[in-house]
Amino acid sequence: MSTVKSLRIHEADNVLIAIRDLSTGDIIEGPNGSIAVREDIARGHKISSRDIETGESIIKYGYPIGHATEAVPQGSWLHTHNMKTSLRGKVNYTYQPSEPQTAVVSPDLPRTFQGYIRDNGEVGIRNELWIINTVGCINKTAENLARMAEKELVTDGIDGVYHFAHPYGCSQLGDDLTYTQKALAGLVRHPNAAGVLILGLGCENNRLEVFKPLLAEVSERKVRYMAVQQVSDEFEEGMALLTELADYAKTFKRQEVPVSKLKIGLKCGGSDGFSGITANPLVGKVSDFVTARGGTSLLTEVPEMFGAETILMNRSQDETVFTQVVDLINGFKDYYTRHGQAIYENPSPGNKDGGITTLEEKSLGCTQKGGTAVVMDVLQYGETASKPGLNLVQSPGNDMVSVTALTVSGAHMILFTTGRGTPMGAAVPTLKVATNTELAERKKNWIDFNAGKLVDGASFDDTAAALYRKVISVASGESQTHSEVNGFREIAIFKDGVTL
Repeated sequence: MSTVKSLRIHEADNVLIAIRDLSTGDIIEGPNGSIAVREDIARGHKISSRDIETGESIIKYGYPIGHATEAVPQGSWLHTHNMKTSLRGKVNYTYQPSEPQTAVVSPDLPRTFQGYIRDNGEVGIRNELWIINTVGCINKTAENLARMAEKELVTDGIDGVYHFAHPYGCSQLGDDLTYTQKALAGLVRHPNAAGVLILGLGCENNRLEVFKPLLAEVSERKVRYMAVQQVSDEFEEGMALLTELADYAKTFKRQEVPVSKLKIGLKCGGSDGFSGITANPLVGKVSDFVTARGGTSLLTEVPEMFGAETILMNRSQDETVFTQVVDLINGFKDYYTRHGQAIYENPSPGNKDGGITTLEEKSLGCTQKGGTAVVMDVLQYGETASKPGLNLVQSPGNDMVSVTALTVSGAHMILFTTGRGTPMGAAVPTLKVATNTELAERKKNWIDFNAGKLVDGASFDDTAAALYRKVISVASGESQTHSEVNGFREIAIFKDGVTL
């Protein structure tokens, strides 16, 4: 019987990764010779590379990802039936700064992209009109206006008219309403929107006179307001206002700008056993390319940092940022406790099906999207990024909520890695990176880039360069992501409070 290849990520690991489905009796290559597989093991799942004792740490990526709950013979499947997380409670952290690493960017890789320079100096990668409603009661009004404007106003120079439905803005109290206002205000400020029509109903908590003060720094040329209860024909009045915004949008033309103006959001969803091996490290490398050239990367999914948080903490620019990262992590642990939920109730059923067993394992793979850059800042939910480099953003891991948080913080596009696939798209271009070739080939209308080729022997550096060029192409409007072509654009606002 021929020997089957497997993956060993780090020399300290006591697990191997199946790169295809394995059957009982298959022989795989181990670090110290051949290993007989004891049971059927699915692609992406873990195999013990030696005998492991009860209570012994399971090592992957060179770090513990949990412990064995029973004795595990060499060649066995390691998963939820015989291992579990070792995470417990809150942790006391000490700042132990790691040696900064500076990415080496090939001079052959693009230093500029074609963007739209706005009046305030910010740069957009799309020239769109957005309709933002302050309350969910008028979602359909916004939808109909967007449809009408798309037919009548989209010409050369305007990339489209979009609205983003949500159920909030009324019957909310305290921080819950504040989160809604911050999210919507962030969308209004976003530079991909050349012009924004803000719709209010008139009787909601988040009525226009309450919402407007959050937009004091936004150019009056960029926004128009309409209270639907106060006009006789909201569609006639809305189209008149959108026509004014379209005329303003047409004054912007693409021009060459440095990569230092680019902001990318980093997200994973539907992760599998290859996420931390292929797509996430690849996106991390591209993130390093962007930040090395003065650009900005935004990393979120705070609960999916648990178990790997010290790696990020020790890459903090200074002790002040370290303290902010600690507060970010502990704040989310308190959030779970406050609602009576287990802090470490993760991964998802889909993650487990794909080979991820514990939160430590998921987090160690997830945080690789942040590359090796220094953490320059921590942003609260709804706060716009202002410091170049790697920024951490307060948000849960939920796909729609977190991509919205990244967008609100200023991400021009989202680099979204996935091992199981998802069609969703953010309000900004969402570039899907598959962790495995099977997914990339099966869901060609979802996936924009295949990182699975790394398992097949492709050069990591060459593949990272290709993904970086793809990012620049999308930023310059030379290509669109599948989420854009399919018209998949959505938002989801983080909710934490009482609804009346």
